[in-house]
Amino acid sequence: MKAILLAAGKGTRISRMVKAVPKSTLPINGVPLIRRTVDMLLEEGFEVVVCVGYQQEVIRDILKDKAVKYYYNPFYDVTNSIASLWFAQEELKSDEDVIILNADVYFSKQILKMLVEDKREVVLMVDKTRTATGDYFFATTDSGCVKEYGKELPLQKRKCEYVGMAKVQSVFIDKFKERMNELIGSQQHKLWWENVIYSFTDNNERDIFTKDVEGMFWSEIDYFDDYERILNHLSEIDGNLEE
Repeated sequence: MKAILLAAGKGTRISRMVKAVPKSTLPINGVPLIRRTVDMLLEEGFEVVVCVGYQQEVIRDILKDKAVKYYYNPFYDVTNSIASLWFAQEELKSDEDVIILNADVYFSKQILKMLVEDKREVVLMVDKTRTATGDYFFATTDSGCVKEYGKELPLQKRKCEYVGMAKVQSVFIDKFKERMNELIGSQQHKLWWENVIYSFTDNNERDIFTKDVEGMFWSEIDYFDDYERILNHLSEIDGNLEE
């Protein structure tokens, strides 16, 4: 199975706090987040692809001893993650499942396994415990399919927060690529890559499923508080081990 990590973004909301380095390179217990993620993926047998842009040389240096393949988005400053994935579209093949991850997400191996083991065509990892605060939310049907989505989704409609991880089965790859190219072809290069998936819900074309992380810890680093939340979580784990 293939894993595509999207690591081209500038991270404008946190950049002023981290001295202009990609947020995916922030250290987690002394190891850059993206290296931790790549190590996990390689250990699980994934073929790893990394989409780079902003400060690409920093990421390449961190992963210089890792067997990964790179795609560069030279327009990272004026596009969003849909463009980064578009540059790597040859890696999306109709005979292979793929997971697509935002590189600034901290997650456990258990969460990864939950995503891998799900056999539905398109699955987005979500957290049902986080609706009052967070970054991006879904309203879902009774069966857990995405119905509405957005950062500004009204609180009463929110059922879960998006984790930043998804899986696309091989049978859906061609439709996914076709829609991505349609969006890029209509100059919608400032969309998130996930908007390719969301577009199928807009006209009820296809069910987009969600998978709850069931209370397991994760965090997407949008703000410095998110980074501190990860460090505090790990500190608590270390403290419990010492007791």
